[in-house]
Amino acid sequence: MFSLTNKKAIVTGGGSGIGKAIAIILAQQGAEVHILELGIGQAEATLAEISNQGGKAFSYACDVSDHQNVKVIFDQIGEINILVNNAGIAHIGKADTTEEADFDRVMRVNVKGVYNCLYAAIPHLRAAGGGVIINMASIASLVGLPDRFAYSTAKGAVKAMTMSVAKDYICENIRCNSISPARVHTPFVDGFLKNNYPDHIAEMFQKLSKTQPIGRMARPEEVGALALYLCSDEASFITGCDYPIDGGFTTLNN
Repeated sequence: MFSLTNKKAIVTGGGSGIGKAIAIILAQQGAEVHILELGIGQAEATLAEISNQGGKAFSYACDVSDHQNVKVIFDQIGEINILVNNAGIAHIGKADTTEEADFDRVMRVNVKGVYNCLYAAIPHLRAAGGGVIINMASIASLVGLPDRFAYSTAKGAVKAMTMSVAKDYICENIRCNSISPARVHTPFVDGFLKNNYPDHIAEMFQKLSKTQPIGRMARPEEVGALALYLCSDEASFITGCDYPIDGGFTTLNN
């Protein structure tokens, strides 16, 4: 089950965290994985890990907010079967504390970046006879989170784009779903704690972990396993759905 042999996948933001975990598990299941990352060093680190496990991968430096840059790389890769739109950035702030430049930056990466990859990928999915798109949304698109105005706005747009694409391309054998994680223990979380709570890292880590009713953060590999299922032929009847993976956050936090 869940074999991706002879499948070609693109994973954006595949150099660390959730994207890295997804790239690795897709390769483990037989996919040829193309890793797009803003910094080529991070992409190559994931590539090396995949290669050491006997997988096949390629790395590219790519700014997903740059329409032409994205199109050139996707055209270079050619026909694909899977696109995972994972690249994104975070931002902390309310509506009246988010500066215009910060709002524009989040929209440019988290919204336009997804659009750019959809625009570039769909012709290559069509040429392959169909395929799968996974967009990384967030529980921020489902519930109100404090101090996450721009980020929540962007992830709401990602969820809406997912539904639109699923509707528009269902007759072309292109499935599109989104994944909405709660807090996941990634290098971003460690960096956030180190920069903002250097004297209380352990205490704040526990506090953030307990935000999820299950009592801990998700592991990137757990999100990767869900992405694998949705990319596989075993999920061939699933499109136009959002999957919270949140340790009970959206349903049990009462």
